[in-house]
Amino acid sequence: MPDFLIVRTVLVTGAQGQLGKQLIRKSTDRGVEVVPLSRRDLDITDLDAVRGRIGEPVTVINCAAYTAVDKAEADADTAYAINETGAANLARACSEAGARLIHVSTDYVFSGTSDRPYEPNDPTGPKTVYGASKLAGERAIAEFAPTSTIVRTAWVYTGVGTDFVATMRRLEAERDTVRVVTDQVGSPTYAADLADGLLELAELPQAPLILHATNAGATSWYEFARAIFAEIGADPDRVQPTTSVEFVRPAPRPAYSVLSSKAWAGVGLTPLRGWREALHASLAG
Repeated sequence: MPDFLIVRTVLVTGAQGQLGKQLIRKSTDRGVEVVPLSRRDLDITDLDAVRGRIGEPVTVINCAAYTAVDKAEADADTAYAINETGAANLARACSEAGARLIHVSTDYVFSGTSDRPYEPNDPTGPKTVYGASKLAGERAIAEFAPTSTIVRTAWVYTGVGTDFVATMRRLEAERDTVRVVTDQVGSPTYAADLADGLLELAELPQAPLILHATNAGATSWYEFARAIFAEIGADPDRVQPTTSVEFVRPAPRPAYSVLSSKAWAGVGLTPLRGWREALHASLAG
């Protein structure tokens, strides 16, 4: 088991997003001082502004990202500005200030054609502008701040707002049936659990350049939707199967994007619980 250190201050970029909000909430339990930085507080595409905010040895957890997967296909400049240039700016500033950077990335850096869980060092091959821009950000971090840690995750939700869980809850109240694709498989990840994992990682003195963190197990969007219905007391059979061919989106979704947690556990970090247990916890309140 590796040694852990006491983290006193964490800067969270993208603090108004679903993961950023969970990091702020969870930090209280660990006695960590969080400096929340929303897009209004810090434009990560502005290198001088980033340098001005990262001026002492702290830990930076970067949750800021352009995540509109479909819109990115027609708005590549903005996606790359945030996901590549923004990541590069944070890496440069952290390296210059002696700060540590933990950067959140995505399963979309892979092609989605695997038949086994992806390991951190597996070949990448994004099929979307979003995935390519996030991969470009990963490469910039590796160049400018190689002691950083990139954490890839997938299917993140809180059950609030417009994420998949929240959408299914809304549709259950509005429609008799809901059609959901059966041919896309991944690991639903509760943002609160991911936040705990990132804060634990922040206490680890050293970590590999790339790790994967999702709730354990795998499922399809269809089975995930059925589980959501069951959790809220609705009939799961109201969820009807469909396929990606019948539900075309501007950006293709990975058919298989399960991420292996072996490397995460291998450095002594606590594996995230199973996705079904996490879903139950997310809806229990």
